[in-house]
Amino acid sequence: MKLRRILRAIVPWLIILSLGTVTYFTRDHWKPWVIPATPHESSESENDSPPVAVQKVIVNEQAQANWGITAKPAKPTTYWRTITIPGMIVDRPGFSDRSVTAQTTGIIQQIRHVPGERVRPGEILFTMKLLSESPHTTQTELFKATQDIELAEVQKKRLTASAGAVAESRIIEVDQQITRLKTSVKAYRQELQNRGLTPEMIEKVLKGEFISELNIVAPTGSVPEYELQELKVDLGQQVQAGQTLCLLANHQLLSVEGRAFRDETPLLERSVTQRWPVEVDFLEETTDWGELRQPFHIRYLANTIDPVNRTFAFQIPLENQSREVKDGERVQTLWRFRPGQKLRIQVRIEQLANVFVVPNAAVVRVGAEAFVFTQNVNTFERQAVKILVQDRNVTVLANDGRMPPGSYVVQRAAAQLNRMLQSGGGSGVPKGYHIHADGSLHKNEDEGK
Repeated sequence: MKLRRILRAIVPWLIILSLGTVTYFTRDHWKPWVIPATPHESSESENDSPPVAVQKVIVNEQAQANWGITAKPAKPTTYWRTITIPGMIVDRPGFSDRSVTAQTTGIIQQIRHVPGERVRPGEILFTMKLLSESPHTTQTELFKATQDIELAEVQKKRLTASAGAVAESRIIEVDQQITRLKTSVKAYRQELQNRGLTPEMIEKVLKGEFISELNIVAPTGSVPEYELQELKVDLGQQVQAGQTLCLLANHQLLSVEGRAFRDETPLLERSVTQRWPVEVDFLEETTDWGELRQPFHIRYLANTIDPVNRTFAFQIPLENQSREVKDGERVQTLWRFRPGQKLRIQVRIEQLANVFVVPNAAVVRVGAEAFVFTQNVNTFERQAVKILVQDRNVTVLANDGRMPPGSYVVQRAAAQLNRMLQSGGGSGVPKGYHIHADGSLHKNEDEGK
C-alpha cells in the first residue's frame, strides 16, 4: 500500500521530465510553427552578407565652408609614373662664376665694391699700386724705343737729303734700325697690355707719363652685369701675379644636377632618347615669383661613377629669374633659385592612360579599402575606388566604372567626411531642414515662426 502511494507521487514527475526532454531535443522542428521568424533572422537565413552601411552624409553650407570643401568633375586623363631622384642647383661652368686675378705684383690701395653689390662689365673693382719691376722696366723701354724711332727717322731724312754724298748702305742700315725699334715697341705694348694696362694708359707711357697705379676692372662679355659674390683680399694687402682678388657671379644660367644609382641608368637613358621632359620639384611651399614656364630635359649624363657614394651625375639646364630690391640708392639683384638649393627630380618611366588624378586629400583609406566622396549640392556619397599610384601630391585612380566620369569629386576633407559618416552625425536630415530631390538641403519655411 505504501509502495503504491510512492509510485503515484513519482510517476507524474517522470512523465513531465520525459516530455520536457523530448520537447528540448525536437525544438528545431516545432519552433517555426509556434514562433514565426523575425525579418532580421529571415534575411540572415536568405543572405549571409552583413547589412549595407549608410554611404551618404549631409553637410550644410557652413560646415562646407569651414572645411574648405571644393569639388571638381572627374575627367579621364593620362598620368606618368615617375621615380624621384634627389638633386641640387649648381653653377653652370663657364657661365655663372668668374674669378678676377691680379696680373702683376702690387698692393691693394682701393676696393671699389663689396660683396652683394652689382658690377657691370668694365667697371673698376680695385686700384692697385705696382710693385713689380717688370712693368716699370717695360714702360721705360717702350718710351726709350719710341724716342729712338723718332731720332732714327730724323737721321734717315738727313741722309736721304744728302743724295749721293752718303753711301746707300748707310741709309739701309738706318732703315733696319727703325724696323727693329718698331718691333720692340709692339712687343713692349703687348707686354703692358698683358699686365693690365689699357690702350689709353699705354698712350700716356708713349708720352713719358709712366703708370704707377693700375685699375682692375670687371671682365667684359655677354653677361650684362655681375654680382660681387666673394672678396678674397683686404685693403693694403700685397698680392702676387695670378692671385685671385674676388669672385663675380651671374646666376642667370644655372644647372640642376641629379645623382642617380647605377641600376637607374636605363631609365635615364630612355628619358634622354625619347626626349621625355622631367619634372623638377623645387620644394617651394609659398612663392610670389609666379609660375615657372620652362621645359626641363636631361642634357648631360656622366660616364663616371663616384667611388664614394656609387652614384653618377646628370644635369638639366635651368634659366633663373631675378628681380631688383632697392634700398635708397643701393640696388641689389635677388635670384629665385640659388646654387646649393636642394630639390627633387621626377623622371618619367611609365605612362598610365584613362585614369583619374585627384589630390591626396581627396582619398581616405579604411583598412585595405579606399574611398572618395562625390558631391551633389549638400549630399556627399562615398564611392569605393582602386588606387593605382600615389605620390607626394596626387593619387591616381583606376577608371574601372566604379565612379562615372563627370562625377564631382571632393578635392579635400575626405577624412573628415568619412569620420562624420561613420559616426552617423550627418546621415540624417538636420532638425528644421528638409532635403530636395536634387540633394540640396533647405531650411523649413515655418522654422522660427
